[in-house]
Amino acid sequence: MKTTLYFFLPILLFFTNNHNYSTIETNSTDIISNEGALTLDGTWELVNYHNYVDNEVAETYGHKEGYRQVKMFTKSRVMWSRKVPLDSTQFFGFGSYKVVDGLLIESLEYGSARVLQAIDTMRIFSFELILTENTYSQITIGPEGDRIFSENYEKIE
Repeated sequence: MKTTLYFFLPILLFFTNNHNYSTIETNSTDIISNEGALTLDGTWELVNYHNYVDNEVAETYGHKEGYRQVKMFTKSRVMWSRKVPLDSTQFFGFGSYKVVDGLLIESLEYGSARVLQAIDTMRIFSFELILTENTYSQITIGPEGDRIFSENYEKIE
């Protein structure tokens, strides 16, 4: 049961983040572009998750052996894929993104069949962003403004 929860919770949170945005227009001035400034450009691998209680990390957990999730960012585009060894369902998505006022806003354009079902009703996802040179966290914020869940990544290229 716990394994099932850990598998479906990130998927559920990813597809149920209920911020309402109509469109995303991305241009190079929307992205952090100062020389020497931190950017998401590169390849990032999911290393663990956090659950939050009262905006503090209450639980950290990893994933099963063989599970892998990778995100790739260019100046304005994002693509992610997820490998789940015990499930033949493929997960991937592609779209644009921008970073504004400490938020990572992703607008998915297309993805695998499973992802397309989810983005049929909502294509824009917004997360609080914590970015360092070699790590970043995308934190789901609840309707009351509290941190709920995060995916934590490490830069691999």
